[in-house]
Amino acid sequence: MRLLIAECKQEVSTFNPHLSRYEDFAVRRGEELLAYHRQVRNEVGGALSVFHQHPELVIVPTYSAHFITSGGTLREACWQRIASELLEAIDLARRQGPVDGIYLSMHGAMASQQQSDPEGYLLEQIAGRFGSSTPIVVSLDLHGILTDRMLRHCDAVVPYHTYPHVDFYETGARAARLLLRILDGSVSPVTARVTIPALVRGDELITETGLFGNCTRMAQQLEATNQGLSAGMFISNPFTDVPELQTSSIVVADGDPAWAAEQALSMATLFWEHHQAMQVPLVSLEAMAKRLCEAHGLGEPGTWGLVDAADATSSGASGDSNQILRALLQAGYPGSVLLPIVDAPAVAASFAAGVGQRLTIPLGGSLDPERFSPLPLEVQVRMLGDGRLISESFGERWDAGPTAVLESGSMTIVATSRAVSLYDRTLFLAHGQDPRRFDAVVIKSPHCQFAMYAQWCRAMIGVDADGSSSANLKRLGHRRCPRPIFPLDPDVSFEPKVLLYQRKLQPS
Repeated sequence: MRLLIAECKQEVSTFNPHLSRYEDFAVRRGEELLAYHRQVRNEVGGALSVFHQHPELVIVPTYSAHFITSGGTLREACWQRIASELLEAIDLARRQGPVDGIYLSMHGAMASQQQSDPEGYLLEQIAGRFGSSTPIVVSLDLHGILTDRMLRHCDAVVPYHTYPHVDFYETGARAARLLLRILDGSVSPVTARVTIPALVRGDELITETGLFGNCTRMAQQLEATNQGLSAGMFISNPFTDVPELQTSSIVVADGDPAWAAEQALSMATLFWEHHQAMQVPLVSLEAMAKRLCEAHGLGEPGTWGLVDAADATSSGASGDSNQILRALLQAGYPGSVLLPIVDAPAVAASFAAGVGQRLTIPLGGSLDPERFSPLPLEVQVRMLGDGRLISESFGERWDAGPTAVLESGSMTIVATSRAVSLYDRTLFLAHGQDPRRFDAVVIKSPHCQFAMYAQWCRAMIGVDADGSSSANLKRLGHRRCPRPIFPLDPDVSFEPKVLLYQRKLQPS
């Protein structure tokens, strides 16, 4: 039995003016795909751990395009190249022998300049090549934008169950086990979906402690039943403004559409009951700076976590915001601060100067100049590196490009040439900077695993700064998503409706 594996993953903010490129992806083909994913705890690695338990299976690795980090809308020519390379690899696998089943690892919040549903397009193309005799199972981020086209052209979707995401590996394993059950004929999947007019952010989404966790636990309970094959919530990425951006509950059942519909409705109703609480209380830049100055004057110990989710590179933002830095400097904050920024020109100038040298550079605003104006800053170059990192969380290889550690008074800045995910401390630790040793650390991620910061920081402050991934959603300017939708519009009502999907498998 031959099982085909492919991967195409990216999360974008369409509000980020800096377009993503082909070079922002790690592309792997064939055996290289398998060798890499056996080393890291992500979805493909989880799927392989299941498939390798069955020596009768022949794994056919085709193509992987995995974003180095999230970013702006993908350039159209680059999307066309990725799509054609992936489909060519799949066509080659078809020519080499029959394919019995397909596992695809996707994110769900990808978008190019012209294609608002790349995942749906690829699924349609792949399903059209193989017909309904070849089952297709897809793993997706719960921030994926679930579309009608995606559901019509696969047999089941399997979403993450955790936020912050710690179940990449487990999600891939769930998808692989489901694919094998479909292949042995023991289950016949049918999917029920309920769309919900809401875009949500905030601490209540943390599955271990927040109200959203009730929906996750319900989904896990459904999967543990005889009927339940897959279940979860897709809260979408509110920064990917596309026509089907909204929240969805999904339940995949074994041949029982009525049960799937009933459970999807229950999960959607549970979510809507608490949706208004799923927003972020934010503090202005001025109030944040004043609070830190007052605490420092009183000699209060501990590290402040300054959460700049508006410039979260893992959510698709540009990473070149200097607004918190500017606010602290203007307020005369004397404490030590550690912060990241994406600024290739500043890094290039630092390399030209060399370690130990002092120079004045404009810092910030190199990618999103409409939001961020460069801040002239005198700095000393403390360290230079190539930016090649192994992530603290999952062991993945990241490439921040040439990187410089800069000091300006009490400010320590880790400046990179390109964005990497900042949902853990990898960038800081890899460059000799321990966040615990600073009075404040700027965290450009909406939520990290609890132990990364929140467990030991004296307090976490959500800052209402500008940025293309701002949790203050009303300031972004959505134009394409369905309306009315919470919280962009007042008095949004929810009238639940179930949509059913079943891709009838035919004998090969």
